[in-house]
Amino acid sequence: MKPMPLALILSSLVAASRVGGGVSERALNAAKIDTMLVPTVLFGRHPGWGAPGGGPVEQDLFQGVLSGIADQGLLDITDIVLTGYFADVGQVFDTAAVIDVVRKGKRVNKGVKAYAARPMVIVDPVMGDAPGGLYVHAAIAAGIKDQLIPRADLITPNLFELGHITGRQLTDLASMVRAARSIDCPCLVSSLPRHGQIGVMYVDQDEAWMVTHDRVPKAPNGTGDLMTAAFTCAIAGGADPKTALENSVAVTVALVRRAQEWQAPELPIVAAANLLQEPGLSFEAEPL
Repeated sequence: MKPMPLALILSSLVAASRVGGGVSERALNAAKIDTMLVPTVLFGRHPGWGAPGGGPVEQDLFQGVLSGIADQGLLDITDIVLTGYFADVGQVFDTAAVIDVVRKGKRVNKGVKAYAARPMVIVDPVMGDAPGGLYVHAAIAAGIKDQLIPRADLITPNLFELGHITGRQLTDLASMVRAARSIDCPCLVSSLPRHGQIGVMYVDQDEAWMVTHDRVPKAPNGTGDLMTAAFTCAIAGGADPKTALENSVAVTVALVRRAQEWQAPELPIVAAANLLQEPGLSFEAEPL
């Protein structure tokens, strides 16, 4: 029997909001990808609603959870590492070390072979957004830039994060593409202004694609987490980057529209889980 993919998610766990690692886990599970979620924070709600409750996962506890996974031999057969929000720079360094272990893994555990010949590392560099700027400590942002991005097979910044990572002024589409290519790692970049709409682009050294869609006022939190997870699922399933881009935007827009239709304050990723596989709308990416 062919094994199913196994993903290690290192991100936030928020009880009452559909954001962070919780969204990632649900989206990957819907694509028949097994998950191991290692939380970086335990919050009651998204900080956008007010004081979140809870707090960061202390580094000793974070390391202990990772040690348990390692002792079970599961890092050897991890196919996907997906990182998101970090609350402490120590968590970033621990994650970098875990990525190295996964990359050097035997790809077999107790006779069970990994799904993929080589693990895939996706780094969502959660640092900040316009117009507010950084909403993590500068040391965390620096750790993501210096420790995780060089280890990534794909990064998924928003436009502000792309500018912060590259230190470049992003004044037009050409400068955005150049900035993405300067990282020397494929990029999925969200929150791009485009002819009164909003765009998402995929860029690597060989190709660049853009999908645009209408802005949705008061969209629920977690859309970036959802798009990253949906893109990851598509790539893991064998889709090319253009198709993965089109699909991930369709899934995200479909769930946002459903949230508005139902007047839901959070992404209805459970009640409308069917949209993760069949969003019911499509977008055509344009070459850049």
